[in-house]
Amino acid sequence: MSLGVLNNISAIYAQNNLSNTQASLSKTLQQLSSGSRINSGADDAAGLSLANGLQASSTALTQSATNASEGVDFLQVADGALSQVTSLLNRAVTLATEASNGTLNTSQTSAANSEYQKILTEVNTINSNTEYNGLNVFKTATNTAPVNIFTSDGTVNQTYNSSATDLVAADTATLGIGNAVTVTGEFATGTAPADAAPTANVADASGTNHNVTITFTKTGDPNTFTYAVTSSDATVAVSGGSGAITFDATTGKETAVTGDPVTYTAAGAGTFSPFSFALDFSKMTTGTTEVAAAATDATSSLNSASSSQNALTAINKAITAVAADRGTIGANINTLTAVENVMTTQSTNTLSAENDVTATDYGQATSDMSKYQILSQTGIAALSQANQSQQLITKLLQ
Repeated sequence: MSLGVLNNISAIYAQNNLSNTQASLSKTLQQLSSGSRINSGADDAAGLSLANGLQASSTALTQSATNASEGVDFLQVADGALSQVTSLLNRAVTLATEASNGTLNTSQTSAANSEYQKILTEVNTINSNTEYNGLNVFKTATNTAPVNIFTSDGTVNQTYNSSATDLVAADTATLGIGNAVTVTGEFATGTAPADAAPTANVADASGTNHNVTITFTKTGDPNTFTYAVTSSDATVAVSGGSGAITFDATTGKETAVTGDPVTYTAAGAGTFSPFSFALDFSKMTTGTTEVAAAATDATSSLNSASSSQNALTAINKAITAVAADRGTIGANINTLTAVENVMTTQSTNTLSAENDVTATDYGQATSDMSKYQILSQTGIAALSQANQSQQLITKLLQ
């Protein structure tokens, strides 16, 4: 090799190697200080893309486990409320059984019925006021959509029905106890009804109108009519309700009404009759004749032994319905608990996979650091020697 001073090739080699060593040492120190093997896209583009996807999945799975846990809490609130409804209904069974016994006097029957009415009120209060995070737990007029629990791993989405709001409501009408009933109707004009068959609408507990027909027939007395109540609706059955009514010839107002109460049974969701109603013609006036009927649901009071027995049957059906609802809620709690466990396990495994891709291998990194530190020191020494070798040329000039 010839001697020259224009370019110190040995020094250039030493400088390049030293530069590469310093870059590698800097990268190794960055990995050691950050704990991450990938600190930029330049470190490992494919690995960075994989790690970011795994991190997103892990985050979604962690929140999904929380969602499932909150769903369990929601259902436990519903289950606790229904547990209290069951306790109230069991007390109602005691009262109805007691009131069904013919040995009670009027005062005792009234006291039992008073407590029973408070139980009905409290059941409705539980149905309308039980909330979780401001959401009504049970199905109400303003809360008809089910509460769904959402889980995802970032790519696959799943929805679980919490079912609390998808169950039948826990109010007394739906459970078949204490139904509100209204009866309205109207006759043709006249001071007293001629032979006619006016129709009255009867609204059951679900708010559905059914029809019954009240037929009036003249007797020998021009101001007296017999009446009979029959069903004009295929979904109802009517018994009783026959009698007579006498009108004042001048005012058109009734002066006497005799007969039996009407027993009316409606079929359909939300209807738990029979109930009976007695006709009241006190609203009859010249020109327009109206029917006002005071309706009493056979399950809404314990005022008599017969109504108490009807109420007892309805209460036992309500207890069965509540138990079925609680069974459904319990099954959904178990499902969401399993979902929570799966989400937690998936999140842990996904996080472990991300760690394998991105985490610094400290054993390898510390070994590299030692190597690059030694290479850095030898590189500096080599560069120094290369620079000194050029000075040998001055010996030739002496």
